[in-house]
Amino acid sequence: MSRPQRDVWAATLVELAATNPDILVLDADLATSTKADAFAAAFPDRFLEMGIAEQGMVGAAAGLAFEGFVPWLSSFGIFFTNRALDQVRMSVAQTHANVKIGAAYTGLMAGLAGKTHVDVSDLATLRAMPGMTILAPADAAETAAMTRWATVTPGPVYLRLAREGGPDVFDASYRFEPRRVRPLREGSDVLLVTTGQQTARTLAAADLLAAEGVAAGVLHVPSIKPVDEAAIAAAASVVPLVVTTEEHTVIGGLGGLVAEIVTAAQPRPIVRIGIEDTWGESAPNAWLLDRHGLTPERVAERVLGVLRAG
Repeated sequence: MSRPQRDVWAATLVELAATNPDILVLDADLATSTKADAFAAAFPDRFLEMGIAEQGMVGAAAGLAFEGFVPWLSSFGIFFTNRALDQVRMSVAQTHANVKIGAAYTGLMAGLAGKTHVDVSDLATLRAMPGMTILAPADAAETAAMTRWATVTPGPVYLRLAREGGPDVFDASYRFEPRRVRPLREGSDVLLVTTGQQTARTLAAADLLAAEGVAAGVLHVPSIKPVDEAAIAAAASVVPLVVTTEEHTVIGGLGGLVAEIVTAAQPRPIVRIGIEDTWGESAPNAWLLDRHGLTPERVAERVLGVLRAG
């Protein structure tokens, strides 16, 4: 199993900060949960505890960025895309401030923290925000690579971090490239397009489909914005069916992105698997994944149903 993304994010920042004195971490009273406490222990004079004041924290980070620092923000994703959204929009995105958002507890895996802490619409919210880079790593190796890239790349970045660990998809040699999509498996019957930790589950679903005689290609999209639209269109053009699968609402996230690209290029049937138009829930992870059709078994079952229906 891969190390939890929040642990990898914090450890990578500690490593980078050893040689980059401009890196700061601002936290909104959640450092033990986001694992930013590792940075606080290593660099206490560069860790700013802002309290439960996410809006002020975002504004302060923008000011620090314009003074030449590289501020990373630490909190749950829901507080950035809801409570502090105005400040993210006005102070960070519109000014193109060099602020990095470490959004922990994203997707369904925050269920045990309570439904109020679950945001499955963050990608949809930020995709419509000009100038915002949105990244969703699949595993520990990709999390570390994205953290390194974001730290040295000017401009606002939203890094979507899952709470729990998951299967490894990439090895330590992985290098992140913005916009690039990653074909992980070839298949001529259906293309499964996925992102974040759902990628590992989608690869497992492709194995189940292969056992049923279905050749499923898998395309991982680590960079939600910007993204290589031509590559997605080309991958979709050689299969009769495209299926997106994401730990996010089916409205406006990866499914919406792929639908926009494919329908503008060479239209074909598209099925979006994810959270339907409903709020998040408080429950164990395995139950939530099954409930919303995101386990390998449920994804394979849905694809088979569509293919057999003709």
